[in-house]
This record gives sequence, structure tokens and C-alpha cells, in this order.
Amino acid sequence: MNSFSNPILRGFNPDPSIVRVGDDFFIATSTFEWFPGVQIHHSRDLVHWRLVARPLSRPAQLDMRGNPDSCGVWAPDLSFVDGRFLLVFTDVKRYGSTTVNGAKGVSLRDFHNYLVTCDRIDGEWSDPVHLNSSGFDPALFHDDDGRSWMLNMLWDHRPGRGRFAGIQIQELDRATLSLVGEPALIFEGTERGFTEGPHLYKRDGLYHLLVAEGGTGWNHAVVMARSAQLLGPYSVHPDGAVLTSAGREDMPLARAGHGDLVELADGTPWLAYLCGRPIHNRARCIMGRETAIQPMRWDRDGWLRTLDSDARPMPAPPAPHLAPSPWPRDEWDGRFNGAALPDVFQWLRTPLPDRLFSLTAPPGFLRLFGRETAGSLFEQALVARRQEHFRFTASTCLTFAPRGFQQAAGLIFYYNSSKFYYLCVSADGGDRQLQLMCASSELEEGVSLEIIGPLPDGPIELRARVEHDRLDFAWREKGAASWRSLPRTLDASILADEVTCPGLPNFTGAFIGMACQDLSGAGTPADFAYFLYEGEEDELTSPVD
Repeated sequence: MNSFSNPILRGFNPDPSIVRVGDDFFIATSTFEWFPGVQIHHSRDLVHWRLVARPLSRPAQLDMRGNPDSCGVWAPDLSFVDGRFLLVFTDVKRYGSTTVNGAKGVSLRDFHNYLVTCDRIDGEWSDPVHLNSSGFDPALFHDDDGRSWMLNMLWDHRPGRGRFAGIQIQELDRATLSLVGEPALIFEGTERGFTEGPHLYKRDGLYHLLVAEGGTGWNHAVVMARSAQLLGPYSVHPDGAVLTSAGREDMPLARAGHGDLVELADGTPWLAYLCGRPIHNRARCIMGRETAIQPMRWDRDGWLRTLDSDARPMPAPPAPHLAPSPWPRDEWDGRFNGAALPDVFQWLRTPLPDRLFSLTAPPGFLRLFGRETAGSLFEQALVARRQEHFRFTASTCLTFAPRGFQQAAGLIFYYNSSKFYYLCVSADGGDRQLQLMCASSELEEGVSLEIIGPLPDGPIELRARVEHDRLDFAWREKGAASWRSLPRTLDASILADEVTCPGLPNFTGAFIGMACQDLSGAGTPADFAYFLYEGEEDELTSPVD
């Protein structure tokens, strides 16, 4: 294997934090409003990765009911010291007004930073310790003198301010896991602005500060500065950005930024970073922000650079000098025969999944209990997986007996509460019918509801087929020979970060899955017999050459 293809973590997996422990590499990524919180993937060769943990899985650790869209868990940082893993993360409770396009006035936001620990990456993680609430993107730095420090960006809500006020640092007591002393502002950023995502490293006696700048869209960038003293002053990298796609919208890996460094045992530096893959000829990234990785080099002047010194992300980097270590393939057949929800799935916000679904009543099905509306910020019975391919087909079969218009269940293609497509079984009086609900900022009414037609009794199969920006739904009675397509093709590209209502955050990605509502409050269930997702590989999406 001479090269491999980025991204290594496909579908919504942003803000990577990477750490090496012996021969093992781990990457933690943001999950925002999706529960359980934080995804941790494991690799031994930097090419093949598998999900090994979602550490924030209990009510005591994380409860996001009521969190706005694209809030919740931001930018986790994973480190290892004194024989245990430490994970810091932000739980964003309020986003407030946007800071983009010259927004003015007060921007009130609530960021709470927490720390959890575990001696095994896949073990039972501790209850969280609250650290501070001064800004987001916390990260830990463990110095070679035995002291540890926490960095985070500082938020300035006051009118006329830059919002992103710089990077602050404060000592963390390893014994008590509490912050001590006073915070110090060590870096105010460059003219790119939006200085966030700090990580700190020490090399050859110098402290190297890596940050994300330019906002997490098309001008995103990895920027570095260094100092002989921990508290600065820090001098900015002479080249400006260390890695960026800014000004190069034709690149297959766009929006590159928010990175973290790891060194191989031989000292070779590799940079994990987020990126987006736009649809061909449309500047929209349906899969949101994904994680890529590539080798870097320390130049003779002591600064970090890409291999070609061009600061570009690499779609097909050279493979590392590590023994290939592929993982066994997931053999799940799409049927719900196990006692636990397959790892590919997540749900929204609530730490109480027993109120949303069951895998035992009845056995062999995923039962969703009808809860709040599609798009609710509190309790949605929605179980879904990430879109990982430009072209895919997803299908399911449900048994559902709605009593009236307040009950619905079906197949949902979902980004957030204001952007989704929902093909569902409902009823008008005592007659079942197929409905299509569409939510988009591009719709005059915001959310539309179309009656497709009557449905016969019995189980119904539903299918979604996506090819880049084209979405086609179909349905059939269980076991029927052919599918009945809906009469029109839909625009899948609305489920992208770049399509939004003014002022709202869009930091996640498209999910496809199953949902059930009962607006009467009775909890009428829907039983799903299977869920199949079949992705087709495109150029530059095959994981290895």
C-alpha cells in the first residue's frame, strides 16, 4: 500500500483530537446534539479505523435535552497521562446570535467545559468535573515538568468586540482534576480571526501552539505560533496558514482546518484535521465536516510544514511506515436481533434511550415509541446513522398502526430541526396514508406536508436513494416485487452546512434513519424489522489503494 484516501473518518466526524499510546492511535471527534457524546476511533496504522467508544453515555455525564441545533458536545480533546485517559469537552447550551457577516450587538452564549477520565479507552468513564465556562474548545497540555494545563478560546459577548478574544491557559491540578491559579491570555490570534481549537506541544525547548482560524467554512485554516515560554509571547508561523483549502474551492477536500498533531514512534509528525467534501459543481457539503490525516515535516527553521510546503490538504497521502492493520468487517445484516443498538446508530439529545426505543418488545424489531415532533429539541424518537457516501441506498420495513393524523413513523433523512426529508406512514381518520414532510430554509412555508396516497394494511417498506444532490424516495408492500417511486426527485443538498436559516449554526451533517411521533402523548409504537445502508464508492472515497 503506497497511499490511502482521505477522509479517514467519513460522514459527520469533525474537530479531531488525536493521541498515540504505544502502538495505538485514538481520535476523538465532536458529536454536537447526537447521543451518546463523543466518538473515539482506534487505529494501529493511521489508515484503518474502528469506533471503540462513545464515553458520554449516562445522564450524570451528559443531558442535552433543550440544547439548540448544532450545540451540545463541541471539540473534545483526548490525552493520556499517568496511566489514564483524560477527555475534556464543551457542552454548549445556548448559541445566541451568529458572529458571521459583521453581526453586531451582544452575543450571549453558554459554554460549559468538563473533564472525564478512564483507565481504558473502552471502559466506564467517570462522572464529569466542571472546569470553567469561559469559552469553548478546551484542550489539555501535559508539560515535561509534571504540570498540566488547560487551554480554551475565550468568548467576549460584548458589543463591538471580536467575540473570539484569544486563547487562554490555566493550570490543571492532576491530583484533584481542578483548575488552579488564574487564567492567562497567551495568544490573540491573527488577522484571519475566529481563533479557536487550541492544542499545545513542546519540541526542542519551544512551545508550539496550534489553533484553528478563519471560521469553520471555506476560509478555515490551521495556524501555528511558538514561544520559548509557556505563557508567551508567541510568534506566528512565517508562512501564515500551516494547512488550508481557502481560495481553492475546486479541491476535493475543502474547509480544511481544526487540526491536532501526533508523532509516530520514529518522530514523524502527522496532522489530523477536519475537512468537507463538496458535491460536484455545488459548494455544499452534505456529509458535513469529516476527519482527514496526512504526514507533515519539521523544517530546518523549526516550523511545521506540509511535505510540499504548499499548505494543502492531501486527498491521497503516502501511507505511514507502519504495518497495515485492517479491522474485521462489520458483519451486521441490518436486522435487529441483538440486545443492543448497533454501534452505527445514534439518537438525539436525551440520555434516557429507554423512552425512545426497545430491542426486546417485541424481539427481533427496533420498536420506536412515538414521542415529540420531527425536529423537537427535547425528546425525539429518532435513531439514525451518518451518511458516509455521495451515493447510497437506505431502506427499512415498519409495522405501524396509526390511529389518526397525530401519529407518524417512517424513514427520515435528517440534518437538524429545520432541514430534513421524512417519508412516513400516518393516517387520516381510520385510513393509513403515505406522507412526505419536507423542512428547509428554501421553502417559503419552512415545513411542508404532502399526501402521497393511501396505504394498504400490513408492513410497509420504505427506501431512499441518494446520488450526490438527488434524493428519490420509494415504497412497497412487504415482499412486493417492485418499488413505487415518488413522483419527483428532491434536492438532497439542502441537508448541508451551507444551507441555513439566517443566524443559525450548522456544524453537523446528514443522517439517515428511522423516526416515530405521537403528538397525542400516547406513545404509539412503530416496529422496524431491518435497516439497510448500502454505500457506493466514488473517486477519492475508497479508504485504501
